[in-house]
Amino acid sequence: MNLFWRRKVGDTLNFLSAPFKSEEEFERAVFETKGLLEDVYLLKRQVRGGRKPGIPDIVGVDSDGNVCIVEMKNVPVDAAILPQVLQYAFWAESNPDSIKSLWLEAPEPPDDVQIAFEHYEVRIIVIAPSIDPSTLALVGKINYPVDLVEVKRWLADGDEFLLVNRLEPEVPPKVRPVRGLPEYGRDFYEAHYNKVSVQHFLNYVDQTAAFVRQAGWPLERKFNKHYCGFKHGFFNAFGIKWIGSKSLAFFFKLPEDVARRLSPKGVEMANYENQWKEAVFLVEPGSTTVESFAALFRAAVETLTGKK
Repeated sequence: MNLFWRRKVGDTLNFLSAPFKSEEEFERAVFETKGLLEDVYLLKRQVRGGRKPGIPDIVGVDSDGNVCIVEMKNVPVDAAILPQVLQYAFWAESNPDSIKSLWLEAPEPPDDVQIAFEHYEVRIIVIAPSIDPSTLALVGKINYPVDLVEVKRWLADGDEFLLVNRLEPEVPPKVRPVRGLPEYGRDFYEAHYNKVSVQHFLNYVDQTAAFVRQAGWPLERKFNKHYCGFKHGFFNAFGIKWIGSKSLAFFFKLPEDVARRLSPKGVEMANYENQWKEAVFLVEPGSTTVESFAALFRAAVETLTGKK
């Protein structure tokens, strides 16, 4: 299989399909490619020790503080992979001290992630060059969040091109109580954050959604434990996040220099989070307007989709 890149300037590039030579090479490429899993900070490869059956390929945490078990195979996989990763999930759920040790040993853990080591949730991520779509039917019956991610590689002139495809069910599963999949809405936020701030949070989410619709951007709104993101496919373009229990902030997935250049007049960037590659701007309810960030919204969408 070949991939052709028709550029506006210069010759068309012919990318040649280049499967990874080994599982170790595949695993290293994913671990070292920051941002490939978007909201997941990878703690350690090939976790060893303890009384778990087998060795999880990678352990990480996501921006909601969930512990992520990442299982990688350098061959096509199907539903037969699920019993194996469930064993790892059981281990992660039953060994908070081991997870805490990995977190404390991490070289640069993200400052804005908080893990409740007494009652965290476990998330499973399966990565392979191809995954049989029938696997999705069984994923819906598992009481853990499960992501199925296909990663393929092409090469051209010494450059690598990684195609990331997250499998999604075509028909939403029936609503049922599932451990690890809470419903993020007003009730959830009011139970965890300041109630007045929750109203501001939801107002800004609605205003941003209206701005997205008016602009005609192909983004999906998705609520999470600590933020509401506006996604295109697997990745966020921007969103609104909680800072503590009362404060709010806009975040934009942009290079730091671009975010600073496009900052609204009179508004300073609060900080730039290198782990998530996002610029953060504090919200002052009543004075901060969605429209004032129009340039940043547009740049984030263009950066993510490649379209102007």
